[in-house]
Amino acid sequence: MAQPPSLYLFLLIILLGPLGIDVYLPAIPAIAESMNTHVDGVQASVAMYLSAMGLGQLIAGPLADRYGRKPLGLSGIALYFSGALIASLATMVEVLWFSRVLQGLGACAISVCVISGVRDSYSLEKASRIYSYLNGVICVIPALAPMLGGLLLNWWGWESGFILMYAYAILMAFVIILKLPETLPAKTEKQKKLISLERYKPILINPKFRFHAGMVMLFMGIIIAYISMVSVQLMVVMKQTTFAFSLWFGFNAFINIIASFTAPKIIDRVGRKFAIQFASSLALFAGVWLLLVIDSLDPLALMIPVFISSTGVSFVFAVSNAGALAPFGERAGTASALLGFFQMTGASLMVALVNTLPFGAMANFAIVMFLPMIWLGLHSFNKQDLFKLDPAN
Repeated sequence: MAQPPSLYLFLLIILLGPLGIDVYLPAIPAIAESMNTHVDGVQASVAMYLSAMGLGQLIAGPLADRYGRKPLGLSGIALYFSGALIASLATMVEVLWFSRVLQGLGACAISVCVISGVRDSYSLEKASRIYSYLNGVICVIPALAPMLGGLLLNWWGWESGFILMYAYAILMAFVIILKLPETLPAKTEKQKKLISLERYKPILINPKFRFHAGMVMLFMGIIIAYISMVSVQLMVVMKQTTFAFSLWFGFNAFINIIASFTAPKIIDRVGRKFAIQFASSLALFAGVWLLLVIDSLDPLALMIPVFISSTGVSFVFAVSNAGALAPFGERAGTASALLGFFQMTGASLMVALVNTLPFGAMANFAIVMFLPMIWLGLHSFNKQDLFKLDPAN
């Protein structure tokens, strides 16, 4: 490959994933009313999207390594488009569920195409910075999409959010066909069995992968725990309006954007190890703060710890996405998919387990924030340099 794909191509394509969640959130009550079902049934479609996006990683990665990044990306867009189209025509919640599973699988394939494509195309140091930029661009959607979704809902009804999704999918299909070259390295291993433990074993036993995948999973857990409780905590417990909720939600996304685009420069100065220690300390500090103000009804009591931990998320994603994939240039698709599986499915299961504890939403959220420091402590005596970007296995 003479010239790597433009960073802007990856940035545009990766937006499909978060767009599939955030743009239709304001329409959930309207969808429930239209389908004559309980709002909980429609909310479940979000979990189905995320679950499909996580579980699908296990097959998307090997497919990317066998057939290439570009065919996988186009197949993912086809699934994503089909799911959005079906959702826009759905009249029963069961059809909506099916459509969201299709979209989640499509978003999964698109994500693997982008993450492995970056690993294929750039040096490990530059890929580390790009992963942070990708996270920053992904955060643009939570900042803007709920407001855009609300406008679309008022102007053209709840179906318009899904129409926007499949219209953007069509646009990205043309972008991939016309502009995105195939990045699959010629030396990529191709095994007879698409799914086999032997294919994942060298990745799972690698200490760098385990450490960094664990970090990504734990900080993604902070995001999922926040999303799962913030609407109830702000609008029900703290009596905030829907508009105020949108502002708080958007402001946190704005902080994520700033942190994601500044984190690479800071990491270059302070080093990758210190960046992870700093991020884990931020999460620990935020968790302690949350416990100290647990009974407060002031929105800042919740959101200041969220802002602090969100800053840590940006540092971890910049360091650990590249750190986990560094040893696996010859099987980047499989490694990035396994990383995505831990990030989405592992984090979701972890948060679900923590939420079974009888301490309440705020306390459980604080517990999730403590976990990265515990994970870092468990690896503090590891003699191997977990932070060196060494491509060798």
